[in-house]
Amino acid sequence: MLDCAIIGGGPAGLTAGLYTTRGGLDNVTMFEKGLPGGQITMSSEIENYPGATAHNLSGMDFMSPWPEQCQRFGLKHEMSEVTRVERREDGIFLIQKSDGTSNEAKSVIVCTGSAPKRAGFIGEDTFFGRGVSTCATCDGFFYKGKEVAVIGGGDTALEEALYLAKICSRVYLIHRRDSFRSAPNTIARVKKTANIELVLNAIPEEVFGDKMGVNGIQVRLQDGSLRQIDVPGVFVFVGNNVNNQVLIQEDGTFLCEMTPWGEVKVDLNMKTSVAGLYAAGDMRESAPKQVVCAAGDGAVAALQAIAYVDGHQ
Repeated sequence: MLDCAIIGGGPAGLTAGLYTTRGGLDNVTMFEKGLPGGQITMSSEIENYPGATAHNLSGMDFMSPWPEQCQRFGLKHEMSEVTRVERREDGIFLIQKSDGTSNEAKSVIVCTGSAPKRAGFIGEDTFFGRGVSTCATCDGFFYKGKEVAVIGGGDTALEEALYLAKICSRVYLIHRRDSFRSAPNTIARVKKTANIELVLNAIPEEVFGDKMGVNGIQVRLQDGSLRQIDVPGVFVFVGNNVNNQVLIQEDGTFLCEMTPWGEVKVDLNMKTSVAGLYAAGDMRESAPKQVVCAAGDGAVAALQAIAYVDGHQ
């Protein structure tokens, strides 16, 4: 039986693996169907992780040492797809896998993350990481003093547009409707910000560029005409898909309490509503969706898992 099962191999999962094994748990397995690293491996450059000072450090290069460091202390990596996490009446968790096998575990840390929704315009995938981004905090600094476009009409889109307006010379806020689905005070702040231009009733059609990256975006206006906006950066904020499938039980309910948006409810210790079950990283509620924060979550969850297992020997 596992002392702890870690579901997901991104920064949160790897850090949880490091802290659980180094902290004294003898039998810890991280279940990750692919190579460890998470979404950050797709990033072209890392500038905002403390201590990572190398120039032009890619996400893949940044994450490559993490698995080796974790495995040095005994973390096992099993390349299996977990389909469901269940909990028996005796408090033991069952880790169900796609090959029909299962593992028993005393504690579980779920770090399956989330994925930003795509808007679906031409060139979005082609230029992702080369001018198309879903994280203003991560990539906004690369466009300091330049013009950028933001796509979306919810809280996140407007808040990120305000953030970018402090860095960039101009922000084009593109929304398919003429009104926003955001808090009234946020909308008021956006409208009062001089370097945010609202491009309403506009649907993104295509991002274009060259081998160096994005050069601009074309949007379809309400009258059917096309407008070209020349910008080197396009930020997409049209929602998020939480990877919470492993918590869905046979009856369709979730194993623990969730938010209306499918995120896992946790306290400051990453504890869920189920004893011995923890959630860390982008899948938990109010996650900042930053690598440094995910790593911190993983460490906190691991320390709690150690205490839980030690208290239930």
